[in-house]
Amino acid sequence: MESKLSSTTTEWERRLGEDVRRLRQRHRLTQVELADRANVSLSAVKYLETGKGSSLATLVRVARALDRIDWLGSFTPPEPAVSPIAVLRERQRAESGAPKRVRHATKGPEPQ
Repeated sequence: MESKLSSTTTEWERRLGEDVRRLRQRHRLTQVELADRANVSLSAVKYLETGKGSSLATLVRVARALDRIDWLGSFTPPEPAVSPIAVLRERQRAESGAPKRVRHATKGPEPQ
């Protein structure tokens, strides 16, 4: 079985296009109806379905029109468990509250 991670861009476009076509047909929509719903051109839907390339905007609009926003979630990276900014701010707060060590310039011997 072919690994999905090693697929070429062309293979990904073809697979995604096949999924869009199946989903469109399951919703009983023509390509024209999907294009109207997604506010894209008919040729954009055709290119997407045939795997001949598509813009990200077209993919987002078509996913929304087919009620598949979940597809788009897979493109976003997960939120970090710990915010780097929060860690930095906490460190700065801790440092500003800690007593500061002050160095004094050394002078010669004190007069007696």
